[in-house]
Amino acid sequence: MERKILAKKIFETSHINGEFLLRSGKISNEYFDKYLFESNPELLSEIAKYMVDLIPKESEILAGLEMGGIPIATAISLQNANPVIFVRKKAKEYGTRKLAEGNNFAGKNLCIIEDVVTTGGQIIISANELRQLGAKVENVICVIVREDAAFEKLKAEGLNLIPLFSMKELKEA
Repeated sequence: MERKILAKKIFETSHINGEFLLRSGKISNEYFDKYLFESNPELLSEIAKYMVDLIPKESEILAGLEMGGIPIATAISLQNANPVIFVRKKAKEYGTRKLAEGNNFAGKNLCIIEDVVTTGGQIIISANELRQLGAKVENVICVIVREDAAFEKLKAEGLNLIPLFSMKELKEA
């Protein structure tokens, strides 16, 4: 699938109209439901094919962030055979009490995988927690970046953001 067609399909699949309460407390008549493109096998497969090329060569493990980054990371892993870990927003309070499930990542170069990045706040929190557990984290790839300010905010924390699309690109497609 051509990149521009993929952008158009992602937007058409995930952009919905109605009345929605936003996290900010405001009401909007439109909403971008990212889980609609993530749960579509055809779109998820095509997204993964493009995102494989965005992964920096030094990456040893893909780190899918809860919740939207997990299906993206898994789909990419199926394309390029990189192992994957699943990163929680906070460590489990029972059982193994792990922040991240899957392979041992201490001392390894991780590439964080996220679906949509607006400000990058959760990425920074997760990257720092992974670093405290011994991971090397410098790169983040995402399907969509909403705000340009995310690039500088992440860069200030030593993180390089590489998006497949900007929200502007999706709207233009």
